[in-house]
Amino acid sequence: MRSTLAEDVKASLRVVPNFPKPGILFQDVAPVLANPRLFERCVEAMAAPFEGRVDKVVGIESRGFILGAPLALHLGVGFVPLRKMGKLPGALLREEYALEYGTATLEIQADALRPGDRVLLVDDVLATGGTLAAAARLMARAHAQAEGASLLLEIGALNGRAAVPFDPHVILTV
Repeated sequence: MRSTLAEDVKASLRVVPNFPKPGILFQDVAPVLANPRLFERCVEAMAAPFEGRVDKVVGIESRGFILGAPLALHLGVGFVPLRKMGKLPGALLREEYALEYGTATLEIQADALRPGDRVLLVDDVLATGGTLAAAARLMARAHAQAEGASLLLEIGALNGRAAVPFDPHVILTV
């Protein structure tokens, strides 16, 4: 019997206890990315619900770049990086958000999106939802329409979906 994509992703994940701090079970997606056929299947599945629905893919630093760029190519649309503060030149839009240990800021170049652009937000993991919610707010400030988000993995116990203004598409919930 052939396994599902979710089963294959789960079997490939590397769980690292106590990283980056004690009590955290880090879900390492690197082995998924290292398997070219599995990576390709993930990109196809992450893109499928958004075929013909978006003008740009916005990848959230940093693993969102790794997944977002091939998603943009698959969808035939442009890719826009959403970076941590201080990494982009020129006029910027910023959004600060809370982390469990402080705050962080996401930035996008002010001219990266046109008003009305339909965007797909891409990242690797949905945990508490803070980063994805900040990205959605930043899209609104850029006058773009977040059509949704596509993620490889969701940590269900953290209920990050509750923080996000749409129902994100995920390959696997652990």
